[in-house]
Amino acid sequence: MDIIAWIVLGLLAGAIAKAIFPGHQGGGIIGTLILGVIGAFVGGSLYNLLVNGTLALSSTGLSIGGVFLAVLGAIIALAIYYAVTRRRGVY
Repeated sequence: MDIIAWIVLGLLAGAIAKAIFPGHQGGGIIGTLILGVIGAFVGGSLYNLLVNGTLALSSTGLSIGGVFLAVLGAIIALAIYYAVTRRRGVY
């Protein structure tokens, strides 16, 4: 995937995940971008596991389904981050 598409997908997925996940998440635009790219990998890997039965590191494409999987993966990544650090968002 082209680097511009990665940036667009990361920003879009990270922003949507931060809007859906309860609480306040800091990080600014770079944090949102990184969250979205991690979400794309988490979502793509989970999709690959469910469809093919193998766990392989893959990412989603820049499509409606790809953005949905990237947002889902970003929400999972946020939940894991807050569970590991035992940090809660400020409501």
